[in-house]
Amino acid sequence: MAERLAILGGQPIRTIPFLNRKTMGTNEIEAATRVINSEILSGFLAAPGSFFNGGKEVKAFEKSWAEKYGFKHAISVNSWTSGLMVAVGAVGIKPGDEVICSPYSMSASATAALFYGGIPVFADLDPETFCLDPKSIEEKITSKTKAIIVVHLFGGPADMDSIMKIAKPRGIKVIEDCAQAPGVFYKNKAIGAIGDIGGFSFNFHKHIHCGEGGLLVTNDDELAFRAQLIRNHGENCFDLSKLSDLGNVIGGNYRLTEIQAAIAFEQLKKLEDILERRQTLAKYLNERLSKINGISVKEVEEGSTHAYYMYPFRFHEDIFGISRNLFLRAVSAELPKPSNWETTPLAEGYVKPLYLNDIYQQKIAIGTKGFPFNVNKEVNYDYSKGICPVTEKLYYQEMLYSPLVREPLSIEDMKDFVDAIEKVINNIDQLKNSDLNNGTDEIHDAVKAVEDVGTTK
Repeated sequence: MAERLAILGGQPIRTIPFLNRKTMGTNEIEAATRVINSEILSGFLAAPGSFFNGGKEVKAFEKSWAEKYGFKHAISVNSWTSGLMVAVGAVGIKPGDEVICSPYSMSASATAALFYGGIPVFADLDPETFCLDPKSIEEKITSKTKAIIVVHLFGGPADMDSIMKIAKPRGIKVIEDCAQAPGVFYKNKAIGAIGDIGGFSFNFHKHIHCGEGGLLVTNDDELAFRAQLIRNHGENCFDLSKLSDLGNVIGGNYRLTEIQAAIAFEQLKKLEDILERRQTLAKYLNERLSKINGISVKEVEEGSTHAYYMYPFRFHEDIFGISRNLFLRAVSAELPKPSNWETTPLAEGYVKPLYLNDIYQQKIAIGTKGFPFNVNKEVNYDYSKGICPVTEKLYYQEMLYSPLVREPLSIEDMKDFVDAIEKVINNIDQLKNSDLNNGTDEIHDAVKAVEDVGTTK
């Protein structure tokens, strides 16, 4: 017997709210209290000496992360946005240099290049990984290409072997944006320093956090030194004569506090358990959703891992005969209303392709005269709709994702989530024949999902 869908007045699958994450425990409280009692809330000085690279909490956290994942250098920063700016500066991007970027990420994954006068060039995505497609990267390379910023989106690794084969012979630097992928391995190698430099985010909705924070990693001594200079007013602090290139060493204050570092040190101890929980939940979802014709799940390559910052999957409107948005609304009606962004059962689109944002459409970023887009006067940079068709198809038609694949949720919670999806699919004719199927859908993307529950990103 057909079940009436909740969106049409039937009984929902679940009304009990999904539990919120509880991220801070006794160890974090004790660590923060210890630092407060010490009266040394920051260990940095913008002057030569042992304090140039921070205090004991910062150094302990950096050492712990580097040793855990086998990196030669770990350099903490006050956010991963700062980290991206430091990384782009460290690899030597200068005005007019082209930086190949993902169009499907947080805006800083591209704007970091703009701060140094670099010009973002957007390559398209691989629809299976949601990361940069190596073939598209190769098509975008010119004599002006100096770096590639690779985003390991949703916690899954990009095809790093293919990307490095393209970049390394050409002398193109590779920056890994691992904001959503801490502790992830690609073919048994920790991501972050497979390229030249990379890093992680510790803001409040990441796997582990200290409110705000980030961490750069690299196995390159000079890049590490340059990153440390940029982090802490490097132009004023050292004899820089040993550097072959003084470009970009004008530094800022991108320093992590001792309190943040102490909290992050304790959070790192929990990361493996957090990842294991998310991977267990995602495995259950994959096993059930992969059996549904019209839904494509993300498979993980052998030897690689996935952090599941989100659980992404693709919805094929042509198979179901209804819009993605109507499907989303019907599934959401079967589940409890969210109390915050992390308890939103399902969202669509993720982020609008970055090149469709105003700064690229108007080519105005720094000042009002078109800099840096006008540096290479012989090039007319194309940011028009249609340049990345896979990305646009994901955003406008296919991408669905859920933040529910996280601690402290259980397999029973995942069961309710999939039961809601299956109920909608099994009764999809109710939607096809309803007044709701009118084609007037609004994309309920990452930003909308946050706005709807009254929180900030």
